Amino acid sequence: MRAGEYPGSEIYIERELDRGLNYRRYYAYYYSDELKIFGLLTIPESPMPSIGWPAIVFNHGYIPPDDYRTTERYINYVDRLATSGYIVFRIDYRGHDRSEGEARGAYGDPGYEIDVLNAIASIKKHPSVNPDRIGLWGHSMGGYLSLRAMVITKDVRAGVIWAGVVASYPEMLYNWRRTGPFTASPSSRGGGWRDAWITEYGTPEQNPEFWNSVSATNYLGDLSGPLQLHHGTADKDVPLEFSIRLAELARFAGKPADLYTYEGDNHNISKYFSLAMDRTITFYDDYLK
Repeated sequence: MRAGEYPGSEIYIERELDRGLNYRRYYAYYYSDELKIFGLLTIPESPMPSIGWPAIVFNHGYIPPDDYRTTERYINYVDRLATSGYIVFRIDYRGHDRSEGEARGAYGDPGYEIDVLNAIASIKKHPSVNPDRIGLWGHSMGGYLSLRAMVITKDVRAGVIWAGVVASYPEMLYNWRRTGPFTASPSSRGGGWRDAWITEYGTPEQNPEFWNSVSATNYLGDLSGPLQLHHGTADKDVPLEFSIRLAELARFAGKPADLYTYEGDNHNISKYFSLAMDRTITFYDDYLK
């Protein structure tokens, strides 16, 4: 993926939505792999800093593509970031809502990752954005996409991941068993990567070179910026150990990685949402402002 080209495009406004407290909201799109990819774009209403606004590409977690709607979910998350003086671009991956292309899942297909990389390139082109102050925010599957982006491109200055799928592929293969409800969408056909990859490449024991080569955790020395990780101890969807291990590996690679755990909290960090968002915004303020 490092050898690929992700030029992005201009971000086109399709229509303006209801305004937030101190920001404007737009239904917008950009191009990725010649596909029209939609998203929710927020822009502060206050006077723009002389150096331009910092911006955050927001990568949502797994939602069945057939159920996904651009203006639903993660409303409070985006609002907190937007009211804190950031341009936020919460992208819809291919095959979600009106985005073109096929939703093939994140873990066995590069499509969503390409959409993230093109979103980074696109937000950098926005005339109100400081292209040197781009951050990523990712939840669950979006954390997986964010971590990979930060070892592929140097354009991300800081990343925040909540309850991220941030383990190596062997760990995902052997140590990821959801105890909560999970329903695959008929329009998301990426769920068979485990069996398909083992058939094609062998197990991690038989072919460690392949499995190590596709794991972002083996490239943490190339992280483009510091990480801040958040995880609830009662998360039933993604193991807390994934975030603990990532923090350890990043520090071992000489990269800053702060980990906050939330006792008894769930996959969405619902009980300590305000505290986690306060920490998130302070982190972005330190590195992006």
